[in-house]
Amino acid sequence: MIEKVNPSHPDKVADRIAGAIVDLAYSKVENPKIAVEVLLGHGVVNIIIESSVNISDAEAEAIVSRITKRTNLKMSLVMVAQDPILAHNQANTIRCGDNGIFKGVPLTNEEKQLSKIAHDIYKKYPTDGKYVLGDNKLIICQSCANTSDLRASYPTAIVNPLGDWVGGTDVDSGATNRKLGSDMAQSATGGGIHAKDLSKADVSVNIYAFLKAQATGKPVELFCAIGDTEIDGKQYSEIVEIARQYIKQVGGFEKFAEWGLF
Repeated sequence: MIEKVNPSHPDKVADRIAGAIVDLAYSKVENPKIAVEVLLGHGVVNIIIESSVNISDAEAEAIVSRITKRTNLKMSLVMVAQDPILAHNQANTIRCGDNGIFKGVPLTNEEKQLSKIAHDIYKKYPTDGKYVLGDNKLIICQSCANTSDLRASYPTAIVNPLGDWVGGTDVDSGATNRKLGSDMAQSATGGGIHAKDLSKADVSVNIYAFLKAQATGKPVELFCAIGDTEIDGKQYSEIVEIARQYIKQVGGFEKFAEWGLF
C-alpha cells in the first residue's frame, strides 16, 4: 500500500521552494550549512532559513514566483545564522550534522507501479494530484483534469470521487517534509530528506540507506549521533559524497524535491 503525490501538490511545492533555496546556497559556496522550512497557502508564504550563507529577500521571492508561477503572494522571510555550536561541529572536517535513525527498504513492485502511474498522469496534467495503490485498488485524485478521460484510461480505478476539482495552494496549505511516505515509501523514518545541506544525516544517510537497500535487495537500518565521523563502516565524508553524486544525478535539490527517492 503506497501513496504518491506529484510535484504540484502543495506540500511538494513547499519542498521544491526549499530545495531551490538549498541549490542557491550551494551556488554561493561549496559546502554551505543550511536548513529551510517553508509553509505556504492561501496567498501567504512563510520561510525560515538557518544558514551559513545569506539568502536575500529578493532571491527568495524570485524562487517563490518561479515555482508557484505567481507574483502576488505575501512572503515572510526569517533569515538567521547557523547556531555557533552546530557550526563548530563542522569547522574542521565533515561530521554527522545531526542525530537520527534511518532505514532503507527495497521498493516493491506496487510502489514502482504507482510511481509510474503518477509520473504518466503528471505528464498530461501538471497540476496538483495524489494517487494511492493498495490491494489492487487504485485511487486517482487529479485536479484540473478531465475526469471522464482519466476513468477511460484507468477503468478499474476510483477517479476523483468528488468529481472535477481545482487544487493548489489556494485550496490546501503546503509544508516541507510532510509527504515522506510519498518520497521514501517504506524507507521513511523520523527525518525529512528535503531542505537541508548534505552534512545533515537526514539527507545523506537517508539517501545512502535507500540506495544500499535497492542495490542489495535487503533492508538497511542505521543510526548516528551528531559529530560521528563513521557510519556503516564508512567515513561520513564518503556517505556525503555518495549523496552529493545522487543529487547531481537527479539535477539538484529542487529536482530531488519533485518526486523524492522514487
